[in-house]
Amino acid sequence: MFSKEESVKLRKEFWISFGKSFPKKWILYNTKIKGFSFKFVADRKKAMVTLDIEHPDEIANELLYDQLVAFKNILTSDYIPEVIFDDNYQLESGKCIHRIYVLHDEKFSIHNKNTWKSCYEFFVKEMTQFELFFTEYEDIIKNVI
Repeated sequence: MFSKEESVKLRKEFWISFGKSFPKKWILYNTKIKGFSFKFVADRKKAMVTLDIEHPDEIANELLYDQLVAFKNILTSDYIPEVIFDDNYQLESGKCIHRIYVLHDEKFSIHNKNTWKSCYEFFVKEMTQFELFFTEYEDIIKNVI
């Protein structure tokens, strides 16, 4: 069991180590689409790469998600076969969003440094695929709203 301070320190070390090991400028929040962002997620039990759709305008939010659902076959066949579409993903805060994501399938804990390397490799592989997909279809996605 880790104290809160130890946990905070490990999380910080995890992300700093990732940034130093794989120094790349990721798209993340810089999609130029409001409420449409890529994220790396890592906690005590899981790691994943996500595309979160949480546009403040409900209609735009639905249009963005529906457009990505229309691209599902392309995304799964050409980029990320294991991608999961969840139109009602509940965040820890209780907020529900549209989330498209891929889970790291190996045992992982941000508190276990022995699991970090495979997680970093997973992050790079899957986020690269998400970004390639987005770059290819960015104009169509942007034009939906």
